[in-house]
Amino acid sequence: MATKSWASGTRVAKSDHSKPKAGELAYRKGDILTIVETGTGKRHYKARHNTTGEEGLVSATNVREREAICVDPSLSLMPWFHGKISGPEAVSKLLPVEDGLFLVRESIRHHGDYVLCVSYSSQVIHYRVIYQDSKLTIDNTQYFYNLLEMIEFYSKHKGAIVTKLLKPKEKEGTKSAELELSKTGWLLDIRELTLGGSIGEGEFGAVYEGDYMGQKVAVKNIKCDVTAQAFLEETTVMTKLQHKNLVRLLGVILHNGLHIVTELMAKGNLVNFLRTRGRYVINTDQLLRFALDVCEGMEYLESKRLVHRDLAARNILVSNEGVAKVSDFGLTKLDCKASDNAKLPVKWTAPEALKKEKFSTRSDVWSYGVLLWETFSYGRQPYPKMVSPDFTSPFIMISGVMSHCGSTMPQKFEGDKCELFFFFLRKINQGSPPQLLTFLRWCNARNDGMP
Repeated sequence: MATKSWASGTRVAKSDHSKPKAGELAYRKGDILTIVETGTGKRHYKARHNTTGEEGLVSATNVREREAICVDPSLSLMPWFHGKISGPEAVSKLLPVEDGLFLVRESIRHHGDYVLCVSYSSQVIHYRVIYQDSKLTIDNTQYFYNLLEMIEFYSKHKGAIVTKLLKPKEKEGTKSAELELSKTGWLLDIRELTLGGSIGEGEFGAVYEGDYMGQKVAVKNIKCDVTAQAFLEETTVMTKLQHKNLVRLLGVILHNGLHIVTELMAKGNLVNFLRTRGRYVINTDQLLRFALDVCEGMEYLESKRLVHRDLAARNILVSNEGVAKVSDFGLTKLDCKASDNAKLPVKWTAPEALKKEKFSTRSDVWSYGVLLWETFSYGRQPYPKMVSPDFTSPFIMISGVMSHCGSTMPQKFEGDKCELFFFFLRKINQGSPPQLLTFLRWCNARNDGMP
């Protein structure tokens, strides 16, 4: 059996290696190791122990991939945040007094502000955290974008408070996401990251190009505390996913907020890729390749019983090699009825999902039909002639798609390939969700020469 080749990055030790030879690294089963150099030979790699910081050679056969993190509502980036509790309640939670023990609570007297409660020298000291000009401050000298950044700073520097923050008092029922990320190997080292220029600005933060241990990466920087916590769920979902047509998660960095590090998709999202090149650069074969790439990625999600809920060309990224990959897993959940108030992408959402909040693979298939239209129209906006469409009516919605497809599709198709595309839309046009193709059936039919 051939020895597996490993790229630079985080791995987990499969067994103990307590008696290393000269130049080898000592470690125990389950320890998190980072491969830092891949050119030392086929059987050994230079690695760094994430806990001790020591470096040495490890056997290629004695490391494995990281385990996925279970989606757990109790995981928190801010386990020390106790919400709206009174000062006396905070004091009771910090007893017995232990120097450096701390928690953060919402201020009851000053709406929008917080209070940092620190245990020190047989007492609990309360520091008002003032919110002004979109930043947080205790002393009007040191300012922070969020609570995560503030706690990180005072954990390293005493600054304006009596002692460095040494130990968080976790809210009952929460678990430290940082500890879980570190234990499973998904917490990356900020010192290994070099940030480049901005490559995008979204509703929730900026995206930067970067370099992590010699690999080109994209870094989504989320500074808002509440948003960062919401994106933690997206991150835990991504740790479970490994497929050539899904954007790969490298890990997470907690530094002045949350940084989600993924592989870099150099050619950007599919909408812009199509619009900036057009039909004279991108031929039908390439369009079909994109369509199948997305289908195969969605088939994989389908096999995991995961529903994307935001499938659209803007959330498909294109690699330097021209491979399309599904991204943006912020709304991805198990096949179920929606239980939150997430803002839905109306033009891409199936009628039953809009009307009954019922999401499934079938509703993702509907969205895929709209994505196909986007793809074959070279990035045009769906329903361009419909000012205020009735998106709860399947007939009106599908009629709109089909009429616009007929009027705006590229004319120079090779017959069977054009028919392939319209075959899928006709299947959707048959009506109720049970009649829709699954991604598995669609991919199989495509590979078998559908129709």
